[in-house]
Formats: sequence, C-alpha cells, structure tokens
Amino acid sequence: MVPLHGIRVLDASRVLAGPYCGQLLGDLGAEVIKLERPQIGDDTRGWGPPFVGSFSAYFLACNRNKSSLTLDIAQPEGAAILHQLLAKCDVLIENFRSDSAEKLGLTPEILLKQHPHLIICSISGYGRTGPMKDALGYDFAIQALSGLMAITGPREGPPFKIGVALTDVITGLNAAIGILACLHARKESGHGYAIDLSLLDCAIAAQVNVAQAYLATGIMPPRQGNAHLQIVPYELFATSDGYIVLNVGNDAQWLHFCKATARDDLANELKYRRNSDRVRHRQELVPIIADILALRTTAEWRTIFNEHQVPHSVVQGYDEVFTNEQVLSRGMKITVRNPEGEEVDLISSPFHLTGATIAPPTHPPGLGEHNRTILREWLNLPDSEIDRLTDQGIL
Repeated sequence: MVPLHGIRVLDASRVLAGPYCGQLLGDLGAEVIKLERPQIGDDTRGWGPPFVGSFSAYFLACNRNKSSLTLDIAQPEGAAILHQLLAKCDVLIENFRSDSAEKLGLTPEILLKQHPHLIICSISGYGRTGPMKDALGYDFAIQALSGLMAITGPREGPPFKIGVALTDVITGLNAAIGILACLHARKESGHGYAIDLSLLDCAIAAQVNVAQAYLATGIMPPRQGNAHLQIVPYELFATSDGYIVLNVGNDAQWLHFCKATARDDLANELKYRRNSDRVRHRQELVPIIADILALRTTAEWRTIFNEHQVPHSVVQGYDEVFTNEQVLSRGMKITVRNPEGEEVDLISSPFHLTGATIAPPTHPPGLGEHNRTILREWLNLPDSEIDRLTDQGIL
C-alpha cells in the first residue's frame, strides 16, 4: 500500500513551490487534485519553450500524479463547489494573495472554522505577517533578499543566483514536511492546522552553516566561487583537459589525497595537517593543489583518486546526467504516456521505500482533464449539471 493511501489533497497553488509540494504528496500516494482557473490554468502551462506537445517542460516538472479540475472560485457557485470539495479533503495547499484570500473568505482562520479537520498550507513570498506580507514573491528576488546571492558566485564581480529556482523547491519540501507532521498530529488532536510558509524564511533557514558563521562572528562570509567556506580542499580544479571537483572532507581523506598525488611533503607539513589549519592557509595551499591537478587529465585523476579513496567528481551536463548508469539504475528518468498516448520522458520521484510502494507515475494533467470524473465521483453531480457549469464558465 502507498504511504498516503486515503489522503486527499486539493492543490490550489500555482507556479512551483506549492505544485512541487503537491507532486511529492502525489508520489507518496495521496489523491491530489490540481485546482486551476478555467481557460487559463497554472501560469507555468505557458512558460516555454520548450514544450512537449501542448505541455511546457516547466509544467511537466512539478505536476505529475495529479488530476486537474478547473473552477472559478470567485463565482458563488464555484465557491460553493470548492467548499464541498474541501469537506472531503484532508489538505489544502494554496498560495493566494492575502488580500484575495480575505476577499474570497478563504483565509486559514475562516477555513478552519468551516472545515475544522482541514490542514491548510499557505505558501507566500514573505509570509502572512510582517510589513512585506502583501508583496509578490519571486525566487530571484528571494535569492537576492535572503543573502543567498551574496554568498554565491566568484570572489570578484557581481553576486550570482543559483541556476534553478531553489527557494521554491526548498519551500515545497518544507511544505510537504509540515503537512505530514500535521497529518500525524491530527490523529491525536482530531483537529486541523494552518501552516504559514514563506520562501524568504525557507531560503534563510537553508543557508545553515554559512549564515550561522555570520551569526557566530558578525563577519559577512566572502563569496567562495566553487570553493567551500569551511573545508579545504573542497572545490573545482582544472585538470590538463578539463575540470574535476575535489571533496576532501576530513583529515584522513587529506592523507589519502597526499598519497594519491605522491606528495608526502604536504602530508608531513604541520600547517596542513588539520582542516582548520588548511582553511587558515587556504591562499597558499590551493595554488599548490591546482598545480598538481593540472599535470594530468581528468580521466587519469579519476582512476588515481578511485584507487586511493579520494572523494571527487566530474562536472556533468544533462546529456551525461540522464545517461549515467547510477542515475538510470535509480530510475530518475521515467517514461509515461501523455493524454494523446505519446511517450514523454519525465524526472522521477526520488523516493525509494522498503515495505511500501510508491504511486506509479502519471503524466501531468491537461487543463480541466478530470472535471467530469472528479465532480461525478466526489460530489455525485450529474452530467447535465456539469455541462451547465461548463457552459456558464464556472468550470
């Protein structure tokens, strides 16, 4: 049996953080309905190219294992249907603007009075409290405001953003964790919960040791480029024909590295013996290591480092990632069929469980693809009523 068997989720969120959370719950077996605006749908349906058929790659990335229901909740009949659905749901994921939620009577406080069993996860850029609670939140802006960009990029030049909307993904993960915790708590308490998650809060929390280094010292950590603030050598180095990432995470691994490179002099040098010493002498040690690694090809170093148990990696593009034997063996690329029956490759769920099954992956839904099925099965609406609601633009 899937872990979340019997759990019903109404995913009324858009773009990435909320939909990513809903997708994770769907992977774990929850029945997830994606609530979308009639005729328009989730913004990301149009965020392309690239497209695979009529589906944008962006939409495909965060909406597997869901059904799609279109509903205009601003209309009284649409709002009534929403509440009928919520009465049968365990979880609501939403990223309504706070003023819109108040206007529609969909604030967590109001919803919990009407649906006291419900777990409501509200996702926003800056949270439901504070002076920025009504501001629009975008990943790029959050990366800038949270300090994440200030620690990302080369030492010289402008700060960089991370190459994916990471603050959305981190928030989606935290949302799933919070929902699962509240589902567990509800078994004992019998009542619902409201979760208030912001991209800004999640982005700050995710900076762990680097942000904590500032709190501990009051000193802003300098950007490290492809190096590590607190571990040496732990960065990207050029070889004679490419690049290799060196991940020497402890003092024993440092000795392995010295043996692999036949540099007993470095192993015997007291000022490099411990990681804290290597960090203090970073400016003189890193150029020495760079000169060593420039002497051989990437393939040669890989062979040598594997023999001596030195942690390392090459930098792969997606063409290599999705043909990598390890990646394929873990099933991280899957093939599903779209509503037209055509095969489409998707990123897979990262979950691997023993003692439970994972929901078989399904193609992200077409806009309103499941309107009739959901309203029939959940609310027992006849086809004639569904047709009327469709004709009036409520669905």
